[in-house]
Amino acid sequence: MCEHHSHSNHKDLSHDDEHKLWSRRSFLQALGIAGTGTMMLGGNSISASSASPLSVALSQAETDNILVLVRLVGGNDGLNTIIPLYDYDNYVNARPKIHIPKDELICLTQDFGLPNYMQPLEAMFGEGKMRGIHGVGYDDPNLSHFTSSDIWASGEEDERLRNGWLGRYYEHLHPDYFLNPPESPAAVQIGNFANLVFEGFDKNYAFVLSGTNQLQRVAENGTMHDLLDLPDCTYGDQLEYMRGSINTTYTYAEKIHQAYQRSSNAAAYEDTGISRQLATVARLIKGNLGTKVYMVSIGGFDTHSGQPERHTKLMSELSSAMANFYTDLDAADMSKYVLGMTFSEFGRRVFENGSEGTDHGAAAPVLMFGPSLNGNEYVGEHPSLTDLDRGNLKSSIDFRDVYATVMTKWLCIDEEVVRDALLDKPYEALDLGFDCTGNSSINQSEQRLGAYMKHEPYYPNEDKDPFVYFELPFTAHVDIQLYNLLGQRVATIANEMMFAGSKKINIKEKINTRLQTGQYIYSITIQDRKFSKSIIIRS
Repeated sequence: MCEHHSHSNHKDLSHDDEHKLWSRRSFLQALGIAGTGTMMLGGNSISASSASPLSVALSQAETDNILVLVRLVGGNDGLNTIIPLYDYDNYVNARPKIHIPKDELICLTQDFGLPNYMQPLEAMFGEGKMRGIHGVGYDDPNLSHFTSSDIWASGEEDERLRNGWLGRYYEHLHPDYFLNPPESPAAVQIGNFANLVFEGFDKNYAFVLSGTNQLQRVAENGTMHDLLDLPDCTYGDQLEYMRGSINTTYTYAEKIHQAYQRSSNAAAYEDTGISRQLATVARLIKGNLGTKVYMVSIGGFDTHSGQPERHTKLMSELSSAMANFYTDLDAADMSKYVLGMTFSEFGRRVFENGSEGTDHGAAAPVLMFGPSLNGNEYVGEHPSLTDLDRGNLKSSIDFRDVYATVMTKWLCIDEEVVRDALLDKPYEALDLGFDCTGNSSINQSEQRLGAYMKHEPYYPNEDKDPFVYFELPFTAHVDIQLYNLLGQRVATIANEMMFAGSKKINIKEKINTRLQTGQYIYSITIQDRKFSKSIIIRS
């Protein structure tokens, strides 16, 4: 009998029972599985991404862009994520107990708001780094978690395929991946929620880890498993041999470790699962791992009961994590290369149930993040709260339109290859603010801002206080600072999100500070553009 110094995955078994699980036959089977590059560990598929199609394709497309998929597991309630202010009465009538009160809303636009517990995203929206895509789903939706998850992953609702939209893309481009492994994993997936996104016809194309702690071990140590402190017996020898084989199989572990060590976090992440995942991804991106697609996940969105507390916690964690993630990337000037995108298997029903929750629904919003969006306009038409399909919101945008747009306009994949990956389903590209042709809407938006941003000092008459007058072409975060002629900042006139339209701001009222008579300069900052002009202020 040997003493265990490490935790077992079979905590309810005795030591002798555990030994029985490690028969010679099962041991050899485990080695055989490990030798292929994929094995089951703790009930999760752990796969080294031997395949390189994404790396090859992205290299050919000459893009440095990175996609971070954020999976909201369980079916996120879109109506309590993006609240339709224009139809607030119908929203409240459908949800008398679980609606978000008006005094707890952040009004991002005149039509839509966020719950105030998602406040970390307010600045991102105001700076043009966040968009919402309304009513994403598919016709005749399936309300099973497993089936709908497979549909979103495979891109096919008629039958349950066992491969995913990115997996098929990888198969198409690099069928001989066993003979030509890439330098870096094509994709890294974190989380113990099974998903088909990266599955090919007979292989998985992602480096998959069961959770954040496992990825952190790989990142910090360069190995999947510790070979020290093992039992001194046959079982320990077997365990050491198998763990060593796994560590050898995962040739990317050392690459991940090196990238992790080359960087550090520059944001104060909270101690939550999604924050730890994104903090690690940020270090791998800043450490130039070379991986182009990451997927993280956060579970708990199946809110049949007690939704207010649960959904508040989940969306608070997600909002904080995402805001910190982009702050972290900004410190290395890398956020412009990273696009974040949420997805979930379905939304929730419009009407609350009797347990202060919501049941499985259909259409829901997809949230997009990153400065490459360069805009905060919502995409698509929000579904009606009264014209329903068996109590469910009707989808207005097919989820494959989102996939196709990301593949063609962000990952710069050839349209013919995209059609193959999406099983020849027709799609309509969306305007999300980026374009692989080089004529990106970032430049178009900047030109539009420069062309239409009209501003000037405004004096009602010589005896009245001066105003800053400007025309804002779209909703944005506006920062207006006042400087003296030496270039010293003397006051903040405004620092807030403003709706599009004409603005007239009384300077002396806003700053509530006595200033000497003289000439000053005001500076208006919107996104990364600045506009300034001199102004006379009289005491």
